[in-house]
Amino acid sequence: MIEEKKVLTRHVGVPGMEKVDAYMNDGGYKGLKNALDKKPQDIIEEVKKSFLRGRGGAGFPTGFKWSFIPKEKTKPHYIICNADEGEPGTFKDRVIMENDPLLLIEGMTIAGYALQCDMGFIYIRGEFRKIAEKLETAIENARNANLLGKNILGKGFNFDILVMRGAGAYICGEETALIESLEGKRGEPRMKPPFPAVEGLYKCPTIVNNVETLACIPIIMQSNGKSFKDMGTFQSAGTKLYGISGHVNNPGVYEYPMGTNLKDLIEQAAGGVKDGKKLKAVIPGGLSAPILKADEIDLDMDFDACIKAGTMLGSGGVIVMDETTSIPEVAKSTIDFFVHESCGQCTPCREGLHKIQETLTKMMAGEGDENSLKTIFKIAKTIKGTTLCPLGDAGAMALEAMVTKFRDEFEALNK
Repeated sequence: MIEEKKVLTRHVGVPGMEKVDAYMNDGGYKGLKNALDKKPQDIIEEVKKSFLRGRGGAGFPTGFKWSFIPKEKTKPHYIICNADEGEPGTFKDRVIMENDPLLLIEGMTIAGYALQCDMGFIYIRGEFRKIAEKLETAIENARNANLLGKNILGKGFNFDILVMRGAGAYICGEETALIESLEGKRGEPRMKPPFPAVEGLYKCPTIVNNVETLACIPIIMQSNGKSFKDMGTFQSAGTKLYGISGHVNNPGVYEYPMGTNLKDLIEQAAGGVKDGKKLKAVIPGGLSAPILKADEIDLDMDFDACIKAGTMLGSGGVIVMDETTSIPEVAKSTIDFFVHESCGQCTPCREGLHKIQETLTKMMAGEGDENSLKTIFKIAKTIKGTTLCPLGDAGAMALEAMVTKFRDEFEALNK
């Protein structure tokens, strides 16, 4: 029997955690106090030792990302929290912000100190109005307790946080599009290089981290990087929030050590497939992650194991589908989403995804032919690796996997 390990979710259901006293009574701000007694570079090294990898989907080692910030500060430095949780099937970041807002704020403050930042921003999904208000209340409480603002805890460190609300564009989950939006422009990805760590917000060095990533920082700094690394697997340390939805008895967000088996998560944490039906397929990491068949779910849920299995851990948004699910219908919903959310900058993404949508729509109407699937595969291959950001790749890979693994269902559309 797998056991849930509540680290980031330990305050779920506990009221009043936006209040500093309540948060500190359960060990809150111990990480910040420890951090302010260290040199900024020592904190970056501790995060490296922890082997924390970005929880937004890419899985890039956080400490190494932080180390790209110039050590000589000639311009302002910024830390941005990506709270624009727009990936279908993903609903774990909001659990942290709703239940433990000061954990995120403490993590950002430690990051701000390590990266020599004067200012941090939480870029939050516009629909999360109540969560944004709760974050603003928690930020004000932290200011009043001298945990934000000028001369934090008398250590000569100045840092503050602003909550900025997005307007519901999925593309703004991509870090450079998010930065463009923060600057008041249309949210479109930038050409890289330069990378944000060198030239980001207002052309200044900037680090963008996900909510779950930043919430891990106080946990690391409460003890040390090694303690964090001892949870999880060798290459994917710590715990992970898995948001399980779809045809399961107990949908919800569950926290387990990184590398917990997907089959166990579905059968034990989420109570198995609903109404006793058979499992048909699982998308393991949000809609962008290539689909798995029922016989492929004996899989350790960490970054490397998922890549080896031909899919992605992504955001950890597990979408479960039973035997009644039509995969072509899932594919149609998937391509409709990515077409709608494409910013339109890149021709392969803009035109390619639209052509896949057009082809699949004809197939669903019984108007396809023997070349329809060939067209989808050809366009998907053309899109991958040719766009400014991963949105085109995500749509192409998701569709390609569905058609490959459930080809008989797509071929049956035109019989």
